[in-house]
Amino acid sequence: MSEKLKVGFIGLGAMGDPMAGHLHAAGLLSAVGNRSIAKAQLLAEKFSVNAAHATHFFSDCDVVVLCVSRDADVLENVNALFGVLKAGAVVVDHSTVSMDTAKQAQKILAAKNIGFIDAPVSGGVEGARNGKLSIMVGGTAENLEKVRPVLNAYAVKITHMGDTGAGQATKAVNQVLVAGIAQAVCEGLALGEKLGLKPELLVPTLAAGAAGNWFLDKRGATMMASNFTPGFKSALLHKDLLIVKQMAADAGIRATIIEQSLADYAELMRQGFGDEDTSALIRLKRNS
Repeated sequence: MSEKLKVGFIGLGAMGDPMAGHLHAAGLLSAVGNRSIAKAQLLAEKFSVNAAHATHFFSDCDVVVLCVSRDADVLENVNALFGVLKAGAVVVDHSTVSMDTAKQAQKILAAKNIGFIDAPVSGGVEGARNGKLSIMVGGTAENLEKVRPVLNAYAVKITHMGDTGAGQATKAVNQVLVAGIAQAVCEGLALGEKLGLKPELLVPTLAAGAAGNWFLDKRGATMMASNFTPGFKSALLHKDLLIVKQMAADAGIRATIIEQSLADYAELMRQGFGDEDTSALIRLKRNS
């Protein structure tokens, strides 16, 4: 592939929108697509690129990036792209899906010598906006090198974790830690409130010591102010943990954090808070 790649991007949500923006800034973005055509059209006009009203708009792309919500969405797009992409092109999937879905996508595309890497990301909306995502990659080293200029546009760290599916396996581990940290921080801060501690003193004091972590730093003050504007929606973490639950069962590990978090986020969704940030978990901790 030439150094100046033509890149298509599908999935312009809270993460995908700024990631596509970084590709445009790098001079790589050629076409954008989204479930809502109006949103794709708006971004296409902003960046002077093609709005993909159908899959054939990506036919001349060297790389097509997916950033969608569900396994079925990934496979639907992969099957459609199989019909239009040229041999040697690569599909990069930043979605959080199962290892099996990643392997199925790779197998579909390989029949036409189209590459595939599963490359889920971590870093939240802030990481996407600032171009500082951590990307965990599964697939061949050759395909990773082909798309490295694409990933470099919005990554602070790119790690080749292994063969197809290894990226999604790593993201599963990541989501267990994300859920566990959310449990601890929300419970701890709810306790701090009940003990009458001042949030403006409590959060930075905790963050400066052994309890410091990304979630506390980015969400501590906002959750104590009951501001749950989403960086990462509760319903999406619940969706991810359903995938992780099956992987944990297959691996034969004790999954207490996964089970508790699934129950808690299901309750938040039942109460109508599924579109709020994962820090909305403090709602349940306050009222237990």
